[in-house]
Amino acid sequence: MTGWILAALAVFFVQTLLPSAARALSRRPEQIAFLRGNRDREPPHTVMSARMARALRNMFEALPVFLALALLAEIHGTTGGWVRIGAMVFVLARIAYVPAYGSGIAPLRSLVWAVGHVGLGMMIGGLLTA
Repeated sequence: MTGWILAALAVFFVQTLLPSAARALSRRPEQIAFLRGNRDREPPHTVMSARMARALRNMFEALPVFLALALLAEIHGTTGGWVRIGAMVFVLARIAYVPAYGSGIAPLRSLVWAVGHVGLGMMIGGLLTA
C-alpha cells in the first residue's frame, strides 16, 4: 500500500506543476511576466492552464479521501485484495484524469473521474469486509 500512497503523492506533485507549465508553454508575454514576477496581478488563465488548475483542484478534493482510506488499510493490516486493487484503480485513473481533462472531451473526463471513485469504493468495500 505504501507504494500506491507514494504514487498518488507523486501524481499530486506533478499536478501542482501543470497550471504554471501550461502558462509557460503558451509563450504569451503576460503569462511569462506573471510567472517571473511576484504574481500580484494574475492574468486570465489560458484554456489549458485553467483546465490544469481545475484538475488540480479536483485532486485536492480526492486525495484526502484516498489517503485516509490507504492509511486505515495500513493501520488495520488490510492492504491486499479489494483495497490494493482499489488503490491501483484510483492512482491509474488519476494519472489518466489529467490528459482526459486537458483534452477537453467532457464525457471522457467524467468517465475517468468515475473510475477513480470506483477505486475509492473498492477500497471502502475492502476495508468493510476485512
